[in-house]
Amino acid sequence: MISKKCKICRKPNRPFKNTCSIECEAELGLKLLEKRKRAEAKNVRAIDKVRAEKLKSRSDWIKEAQQSFNRYIRARDENKPCICCGRTETKVTGLGAHGWDSGHYRSVGSAPHLRFNENNVHRQLVYCNRYGAGRAVDYRIGLIERIGLQEVEELESDNTVQKWSIDDLKQIKELYKRKLRDLKTTG
Repeated sequence: MISKKCKICRKPNRPFKNTCSIECEAELGLKLLEKRKRAEAKNVRAIDKVRAEKLKSRSDWIKEAQQSFNRYIRARDENKPCICCGRTETKVTGLGAHGWDSGHYRSVGSAPHLRFNENNVHRQLVYCNRYGAGRAVDYRIGLIERIGLQEVEELESDNTVQKWSIDDLKQIKELYKRKLRDLKTTG
């Protein structure tokens, strides 16, 4: 007859039991209880996540899609200089502003339909974007160099109305997450 071992201390089991003693059985019971609690907590978190998704407003989805899109733009233009000033350093000497934004040529406020247009958005120094009011003239010059005059004029004349549904915004978010992942794996 083959003797099974205690699940706690690995000594031979008592007959018809998974443990060798009452102490080991109590410890096993506590471990199983803890395992059940962790599983229940995981289920509660999953349910809460689904509920939170349902409570998100359209503006919440726009924000998440915009963040995903902006991360992609900054990664796409990582090795390019600032679209409007041509600097490559992240800190502008003496001005204190540092880092990169995804700057829109036509702002989201004036042209919300171009919010997710890749030709309208390029990596831009925080200083130029936020503190230099976007530097539209310099941005246009840099944009012509990157995408050409015809594309810039198309952006400037594009006044189509665009209203994204929540499903559209979810797809945009996932699209740019995937594009960023692909960019990082190939780059």
